Amino acid sequence: MATPVKVYGPTLSTAVSRVLACLLENDVPFQLLPVNMAKGEHKKPDYLKIQPFGQVPAFQDEDITLFESRSINRYICDKYGSQGNKGLYGTNPLEKASIDQWIEAEGQSFNLPSSILVFQLAFAPRMKLKQDENLIRQNEEKLKKVLDVYEKRLGDSQYLAGDEFTLADLSHLPNIQYLVNGTDRAELFTSRKNVERWWDEISGRESWKKVVEMQTSPPKS
Repeated sequence: MATPVKVYGPTLSTAVSRVLACLLENDVPFQLLPVNMAKGEHKKPDYLKIQPFGQVPAFQDEDITLFESRSINRYICDKYGSQGNKGLYGTNPLEKASIDQWIEAEGQSFNLPSSILVFQLAFAPRMKLKQDENLIRQNEEKLKKVLDVYEKRLGDSQYLAGDEFTLADLSHLPNIQYLVNGTDRAELFTSRKNVERWWDEISGRESWKKVVEMQTSPPKS
């Protein structure tokens, strides 16, 4: 039996949950090693030996240690692509180029405004921090513009990179999960017919359901 890969970090982290979804899609056995960031475990010497920047996630298998969730997911698909969802990162250069293009869109255009909204709307109240209404308003407008582009794209294809679910779609799951289910801004997605249909499809995948279940019943650190 293959040795499970190791993933370090809390399940509530959007970056960690992105990696977990990819592992589940590819049927890759993994060991989740929680890192309690509230207690500063990500700054302890033992963890810094693995992840020198003191961030999550960290990923290890017998060949490599990686730090950034999108790079981790590409590696997982390249190395373990013969199992599970074989088309998650495409099956030829043309498909991969399209997937990479939309992963870039997620990383450069979608991630920043959505992450700011996730923190301000979902996490700040839990942490008893004052919300920045101007920051919320600015990033809501930025996200609306991105979602307008997605709405048009998703009117032409079932998923972002074509007619199959890929890493491009998977990369969006964590932040949308928080915004739709953990804030009062779900209408950003549900008010756009094609975006809503897309969200319903990608969030209904068994891999993502398992990640959400892990988040609601996280292992104790």
